[in-house]
Amino acid sequence: MSENVFEVSNLNLFYGQHKALSDINMDIQSHTITALIGPSGCGKSTFLRTLNRMNDLIDGVRITGSVLFDNKDVYTQTDPLDLRRRVGMVFQKPNPFPSSIYDNVAYAPRLHKRISKSELDNIVEDCLKKASLWDEVKDCLKKSAYSLSGGQQQRLCIARTLAASPEVILMDEPTSALDPLSTTRIENLMDDLKKNYTIVIVTHNMQQASRISDKTGFFFTNQEKSGFLVEYGDTEELFFNPRDKRTEDYITGRFG
Repeated sequence: MSENVFEVSNLNLFYGQHKALSDINMDIQSHTITALIGPSGCGKSTFLRTLNRMNDLIDGVRITGSVLFDNKDVYTQTDPLDLRRRVGMVFQKPNPFPSSIYDNVAYAPRLHKRISKSELDNIVEDCLKKASLWDEVKDCLKKSAYSLSGGQQQRLCIARTLAASPEVILMDEPTSALDPLSTTRIENLMDDLKKNYTIVIVTHNMQQASRISDKTGFFFTNQEKSGFLVEYGDTEELFFNPRDKRTEDYITGRFG
């Protein structure tokens, strides 16, 4: 895979007649954490969902421009189901399946592979360890996923995503509903995961973006309420030496 996992060029997205994203250009590098920041309604989550075609599930969506993943256009040269396996997603609110902790993690391997019980056990253990959850649940794998705390459920969802063997993990405000301790655990986990995965995260938490990300993109809206990318670059540079006055105003809390 090339250094750039994604190469987004002149991307526009329409919901019916409304242009929700306008002329987005962004390269996302392998084994980095890229944070997407900006006020509510500026298209951050919409852009995130273009990377694994989740917007396909919404009626009336139309896209122009290109999104290359591993040098192939995701909208013309990839199978969406295979794309979503390779580009997994963790949502804002933990959404474990109504089944056991074990079965949540085992779901994707059972679906995509013919493997033995011992192999499946190893995958479940490995993914729970990668999600920093194994020590907390190893003695209660048959319990309902709903018995876990919110922070544990979110880490379980991350483990479930990892079990599909993705290359990229998209995270849409994964800590917004969590307490500070659980948030710290997820942030530490992301930092560890980027050794083996590429992560793109939407966050409203400026401190979080500055702490965990290597690259940051600041989204805003124009007069037509279309989301566009104001500025994109190294996180430290964007936060401490932004090129655009709007970026400075947003990260210092003058608006948004």
